Amino acid sequence: MKRIALFLATNVLILVVLSIVLWIFGVESVLAENGVDLNYESLLIFSAVFGMGGSFISLALSKWMAKRMTGAQVITDPRNDAEMWLVQTVHRLADAEGIGHPEVAIYDGPPNAFATGASKNKSLVAVSTGLLQSMQRGEVEAVLGHEIGHVANGDMITLTLITGVVNTFVIFFSRIIGHTVDRVVFRNEEGLGIGYIIGSILAQIVLSILASILVMWFSRRREFRADAAGARLVGRTEMIGALEALSRGPQEPLPQEMQAFGISGGGKSGFARLFMSHPPIEERIDALRKLPAA
Repeated sequence: MKRIALFLATNVLILVVLSIVLWIFGVESVLAENGVDLNYESLLIFSAVFGMGGSFISLALSKWMAKRMTGAQVITDPRNDAEMWLVQTVHRLADAEGIGHPEVAIYDGPPNAFATGASKNKSLVAVSTGLLQSMQRGEVEAVLGHEIGHVANGDMITLTLITGVVNTFVIFFSRIIGHTVDRVVFRNEEGLGIGYIIGSILAQIVLSILASILVMWFSRRREFRADAAGARLVGRTEMIGALEALSRGPQEPLPQEMQAFGISGGGKSGFARLFMSHPPIEERIDALRKLPAA
């Protein structure tokens, strides 16, 4: 219930902020002054504000949201050798990649880890208690190298940009389709009638499904790159061992809003593979084995 309330509150906040931005830009309607045609300039601004704006606000709030959705506790003063090792390892790997030291956190849950944040130098790396308990230190280090690879590659920012762009086009073209349906099929001569509402909603659903295929394709590609980063920073054997350990454990995903940020995921087959945020672990292991020897 707390997670749902947090999700709803965040989305209400985003809608309020974006509505204010539209007011600042003077976008009160997507229709032209004649009340019949679309004002494409206003429609594009509307689409970009909600498409790009929503994505970037979510990115800006990503660390705050991640901590509250998972209950992750940032290590500010290590209480034991394990926490000290975890912080020192993350900082050492960050130094090797030339990025700022991320916040380091632990959360209760099955084996998994994630990285998020608005920039390379203001990120968060979190690991679960299940991962720390089920893996040897070399394997945990490889997982941390994987997450640092995500940060150093700018994956969170790039994924946000891609999501924002495709969302902008989905909103833009779904409104054009809705307007066309309203005029041609429902023969509405002015304003925005029921045909616009129905056409826009159906078009947005279909276009969103197609757009998500592109976003998830990129998400899968970045997992291969992050695995390669973990292998380069820590060792291919350790990275393969970490993935094998993940495959043996329970595959309980992170909250849906964060699944693309975790190291564990995948496992679907057939058409559903197009909507996977992660490749199957066996494919990731096979890709690591095919990497040229360091």
